[in-house]
Amino acid sequence: MKLLVTGGAGYLGAEVCRLAAARGDEVLATRLHREPPYGRAIDLDVRRPDAVTRALLRHGPQAVIHTAYVQHGDALEETIVGGSHAVAEAAHRCGARLVHLSTDLVFDGEQGAPYSERDDPRPVTAYGQAKLDAERLVLRAHPDATLVRTSLLYGRPGGPQEALALRDDVTFYTDEIRCPTRVDELAAALLELVGVPHSGPLHLAAPQAVSRYELACLLRARGGRDARTVRGAPSPRDGRARNVALDSSHAAATLRAPLTGIGRSA
Repeated sequence: MKLLVTGGAGYLGAEVCRLAAARGDEVLATRLHREPPYGRAIDLDVRRPDAVTRALLRHGPQAVIHTAYVQHGDALEETIVGGSHAVAEAAHRCGARLVHLSTDLVFDGEQGAPYSERDDPRPVTAYGQAKLDAERLVLRAHPDATLVRTSLLYGRPGGPQEALALRDDVTFYTDEIRCPTRVDELAAALLELVGVPHSGPLHLAAPQAVSRYELACLLRARGGRDARTVRGAPSPRDGRARNVALDSSHAAATLRAPLTGIGRSA
């Protein structure tokens, strides 16, 4: 299979490229600021719709996994909303299967977790709103696309959650609940999902819901540090999603690739 992965140098994108290359796929990994460690690098800025269309028509991938994003900053709307729309339009035009990455933060965390695909999104952050806007535009442009909503990713040495857990200047919230998911397991599931004819949202995260504080304790202990030194506190009242645990039972019943829980601290 010829596979194009946007965000090929990113945490998830690089893992998708690694697994795809290992199984013999022809992997095209987009490059913006950093060199992708796996696959054949192609220069592409998803914020430039004409460039996205030219790249996909020139390379003709059979499938696209869209992982490129930013979480904050001036480029948030342009990258997440505009870039996702451009990728969806181009993928549809060249006849490529599209797996689009979204987030559990399209929910507000106040409506009764775990959330299923049938629940109404109500984001409370700019990032969550941008991801929801992107979902809607992607489905309009590519009605057969799969919108994968996932959670915090961990599992590789030096990963972002691992690095955060080892910091002493961070307070981790005891009432913000997510479903932390191993990046390698999610990458394997995304590759399997390329061959599954599912359109619309699909929740794809590990089955166990833990707090940000519990996650930090677990990762700090795995990093060889004393988990008792992690600082925990309730989150501020406004502007943050609390329990956005996902019900991923549909994906679990559909896919062979397992997603395992992280376990709990003592």
